Amino acid sequence: MRNIFSLIFCLLLPSYLVLAQPISTSSYETKLQLGEEALASKDYANALTQYEEAYDDRKDDALVPLLAEINMQLRDYRTAERWYKQLLRRDKDNVFTEAHYDFARILKMQGKYDEAIEEFQTYLAIGTDAQKKQLAQIELNGAELGMSMPGNAKGVTVEALDRKTINTPVSQYTPALNPAGTILYFASWVGKDIIIMDDENDPEKYARIYMSAVSEKDGYGDPVPLGPEINRPGYHSANVSLSPDGRRMYFNRIKLTGNVPSESKIYLSEGGDDDWKSANEVVGVNGDYLALQPSVGELYGKEVLFFTSNMEGGEGGLDIYYATYQGEGVYGDPVNLGPSINTPGDEYTPFWFDGTLYFSSDGYPSLGGQDVFYAVWNGTNWSAPNNMGKAYNTAADEISFRLFDDGYRGFFTSNRPEGRSVQGKTCCDDIYSFAIARQFVDLVVGAFGENIQEDGKTKREPLMGATVQLIDGSVAAGVEGTQSLTMNNGNVFNYGLTFEHAYTLIATHPDYFPDTMTFNTVGITDSKTIEQRMYLKPRPKEPEFITVEIEQPIELENILYDFDDDRITKQSEIDLQTIFELMNEYPDMKIELGSHTDARGEDNYNKDLSQRRAESARRWLMRMGIGRDRIVAQGYGETVPKTVTAKLAEKLAFLKEGDILTEDFIKTLATEAEQEEAHQQNRRTEFKIIEGPTSIKIKTTRLKKQDDKDRGNDIGAASSPVSPPAAAPAVKASTPVRPAVAAPRTTQPDPVKVSTMSSLHGQTNLKGLPIMQFTERTKSIGTVPKGEKRTFSYTFTNKGTGNLVIDLISACDCTTTNQDELVGKTFKPGQSGTLHVVFDSSEKDEDETIDIDIYLRNNDNQGHPIVEMLNYSFKLKL
Repeated sequence: MRNIFSLIFCLLLPSYLVLAQPISTSSYETKLQLGEEALASKDYANALTQYEEAYDDRKDDALVPLLAEINMQLRDYRTAERWYKQLLRRDKDNVFTEAHYDFARILKMQGKYDEAIEEFQTYLAIGTDAQKKQLAQIELNGAELGMSMPGNAKGVTVEALDRKTINTPVSQYTPALNPAGTILYFASWVGKDIIIMDDENDPEKYARIYMSAVSEKDGYGDPVPLGPEINRPGYHSANVSLSPDGRRMYFNRIKLTGNVPSESKIYLSEGGDDDWKSANEVVGVNGDYLALQPSVGELYGKEVLFFTSNMEGGEGGLDIYYATYQGEGVYGDPVNLGPSINTPGDEYTPFWFDGTLYFSSDGYPSLGGQDVFYAVWNGTNWSAPNNMGKAYNTAADEISFRLFDDGYRGFFTSNRPEGRSVQGKTCCDDIYSFAIARQFVDLVVGAFGENIQEDGKTKREPLMGATVQLIDGSVAAGVEGTQSLTMNNGNVFNYGLTFEHAYTLIATHPDYFPDTMTFNTVGITDSKTIEQRMYLKPRPKEPEFITVEIEQPIELENILYDFDDDRITKQSEIDLQTIFELMNEYPDMKIELGSHTDARGEDNYNKDLSQRRAESARRWLMRMGIGRDRIVAQGYGETVPKTVTAKLAEKLAFLKEGDILTEDFIKTLATEAEQEEAHQQNRRTEFKIIEGPTSIKIKTTRLKKQDDKDRGNDIGAASSPVSPPAAAPAVKASTPVRPAVAAPRTTQPDPVKVSTMSSLHGQTNLKGLPIMQFTERTKSIGTVPKGEKRTFSYTFTNKGTGNLVIDLISACDCTTTNQDELVGKTFKPGQSGTLHVVFDSSEKDEDETIDIDIYLRNNDNQGHPIVEMLNYSFKLKL
């Protein structure tokens, strides 16, 4: 946490506001005394004058650390650098080790990132202040960010406001534009030089809120101070903001004791640009603390007032709070935004716009001192704050970020060196405007079929019912980088694109071969609409039946797994239902379910993962009533990469028949999207007949890859449909397969209490069955910092009358258990065991409840495998 006064000093009061001092050059001792008194009152300008004159008299090295620190407080970084260099160059005995931290900050604030990094590393090695060393690491990360972050964002223009009317040598703060865009409000002082507080009754010695007329023709008019309704005599008025409708003005009135803020309260005036009423203190947010920088926003569907404060119980020095508006100028109790926004450093000048909170902070890695950050509110939680980048932030301070209603223009203030200052290049803040260019690049795609006419000629006709997939090759593979549209009543597709990105287009249709093309938006600088045409060739008609020979592997195209996962998806049930039907149609048939993974991950892990995937498919069929002895589950891991068939080559234009999808081959594919598709093809499940009939005929539509829809008459086409057992449940997507849990039966209560989290719950015939009874099935392990592990256990006892044998314990990859110790072990009635669990939060990003499924080798008296369920929950601390 920085010195709290220096923060408010920079954000609220200028470094050129000095107390009246008698000028005395009578003696060296008198100058030291006057300098000491000025410094105690935070009157840095007078203190600097006295200490500089004293140093000129005697060249006393004892004054060097004072001169270095005062210039830093005055934000005169160039002069401060000179004094710190002199101090540390002469510090042979390392008396001033803590000064390395301030020197490093001074270098960083001038954009000398490489030198700053070296100096921060020195301080981290020799510094003794633990809290300051934490800040030094954050500052070091910020300097590294300054070196690695790309330059100004394209399309963002930043300009200083008019130097004649708005940006004078003294500071200007908290710009606020009325909704009509015709009046700019801001806080500042009158004058162009250091302000001497020699007359407490002179209104020009106080910060006041001004208004400036704005027009496209004339620019910014001369500022006019608001009346005493707003600018009360004897108070500094600052930090102005408006409600969205422009009818309410919020601002601060601040009292100083010496040069130190002793009181800061939030006031509210109602009316409008032409008729601001006398301001009243806002009820509910003020107290025995500093309440600063009010700004209207919205949370949980209600209007709130964001503001900053140093009240006790916060995360750092200045934290951001909100209070809910109750009407008539009254607000509820202040609520701290918590560690998701606030840091041990300082946050200030909050501004809410369209679900996003913009604020400045020095508690996150920054390019300079205070950078502008933003965090998005999803209705429940805040996203991690993000730095706004070099389009807005520099090595100096940037605060008071504001957006207009259109979201493309706004203001902020900064002390960057090109601005105007009364002392040094960076002491004072100017107002800057920014504009975001409304450039666009979009895409129009036409889908056409190349149909053969009776005369043998090809005719290109608009193709209805096509699907066009746009894959952004410049982002990580996955849903977030893919857009897909299907047009049943047209053939034109429209997409928005991003500048400087590469794309792949894939057009598909059930009756046509796909067409693929690539293009990019690299080098496009102006708005543009790109037009592309996709021509699809018709597919030959598929045979109605295929013959499957013994030992011939047939891919189950609908059984696909997510990366690093073994769970049966809802779409997978389509092919498993077909296998179930075939197993009933051919009761003497024994099959192998072979599962394959892609090559990512360790060999042993992939072998284990594929075995688990094969077991998942077998368990689904066993639950439907197929005997275990009729199904061999075999996991091949990555050892048998897929060979591209003619059919697959027709579907995926970037592959050709005979290609083997090895890891080396996949690396040669042009885009991440193509590579991911190849990996997906390797993640597959196949079945083959290993005993029974030497061949069977299957209607082709039964093994065709389908979307997640009812297949109607295709199921059971080779024979009458076979109904699943009545107790068979629907399988929920992305969750382990579990038997259905029937409603409890009250007419015949269970002799032993069976948990609702057991597949035995509600069954009346428990004779000869094991019953797992846990001391607790649901746990909360509390708050877990991201990256840490938690160890805990579940204790169980076999309360049934049959032996209990565990077959498999299934959970997410974040969960490790002692299943090697438990699987296959027999627990006789009355015997107990313990399931030990280790939770690893490294890959988690949010609070979650984790399921653990225990599959027994025992079947219930209906012939279904017994499944026991546990879960635990945690709250993640990011």
